[in-house]
Parts: sequence; structure tokens; C-alpha cells
Amino acid sequence: MSKLLVDFITSLDGYASGEGWPGFWGLEGPEYLAWLGEQPEATYLMGANTYRLMSGFAAGEVPDGQDEFRPEEEASVDELTRASKVVFSSSLEEPLTWANSTLVRDDAVEAVRAMKSSGDGLLSTIGSLSLCRSLLRAGLVDRFRVVMFPVITGATGAERIYDGYPDVALEMIGHRTFDGRIQLVEYEPRVLEGPPLGVPA
Repeated sequence: MSKLLVDFITSLDGYASGEGWPGFWGLEGPEYLAWLGEQPEATYLMGANTYRLMSGFAAGEVPDGQDEFRPEEEASVDELTRASKVVFSSSLEEPLTWANSTLVRDDAVEAVRAMKSSGDGLLSTIGSLSLCRSLLRAGLVDRFRVVMFPVITGATGAERIYDGYPDVALEMIGHRTFDGRIQLVEYEPRVLEGPPLGVPA
């Protein structure tokens, strides 16, 4: 059975990006980049908005405020281009132009449930905040991983990650600091119907 990882990079205040900021908020370092390069092969899951953004980058569109990609950004996009990708959308049309991308029009929750039960590899989200929220609510997420960059984007932050989430208990299964400043935390999530009645022992 496949495992599903919801994977976010965030500012400390929980934004997925910031207007005018470069990728990784310009704060990635050699330890973090090396760790990214060591990640196991996965099939990436995304929605239409993330697909449009990332496939645009793959086609050479540069993020607003930049004249060109930095080498680490280009390497990250190239890696995603080579990977298998499943895109959930009712608005996109086939054929998808980004290599190794499959369009799925069915309900994302049921499609991912079927993918988990019939596969044996790793499924990982990329961006796609509403998709991640739906998969978490459905109890399909096995691992919830956040890499927090040391910046607060109170004035320029975009895409608040946790708005609309249910209450979720998180059991830590891993943590690490990269380059003396970037913090990774990894959890097994459990969706709650409400606040727990008592404090865990």
C-alpha cells in the first residue's frame, strides 16, 4: 500500500510564499539542498493552480521579480519535470504539456484512496493547499512534513497554509535543522473531531 506525504515549505508564520521573495525565500543552504537531492522517488500530486505555476516554470517562465532562475531553483524544477505527476482538475484540458503528467478529473479524495490501496510507492503533494486540506480531512495522510524557513512574511506573505484545517493531533516522528537555520519537523497526523478532553500523558 502506498504512503501519502503532505509536504510543505513555509515561513515561520505559515505562509507558502511571499510576494517579491525568491524560491526558498532565498535562504536555502548546502545542507538543505543536499537533503532535497536525497529524497526518495515519489509520484507528485497537485491541483490545477500548482500545475499551471510549475509547468510555466518548467517552460521557462521566471517568477515575478526575478530576471532568471537561480541554479538551485532550476535544479528543483528539472527534478519535478522528470518525476511522475498526477494533476487533479476539471478545468485543464488534455494533453498536459508538462512531461510525465497525468490528468485526473475524478474526485481527488477517492482517486488518491484508490492509488494508495493499489500502489506500493510514495505519493507526495506539492503546493496545492486545498488538495492537501481535503486529503487530510479524509484521513488519507500518513506523514505531514513541514520545513520552516527563518522569516516572517507578515506584510508580503501569500497562501496561508492552515486556514480551513480541522483540529489535528500531530505525533512527531522526525526533526532536523539544516544550515543552522532551517527547521524540519515531521509528524503522523490524526484528525480530531474537537479538542481532546484531557492532556496526553
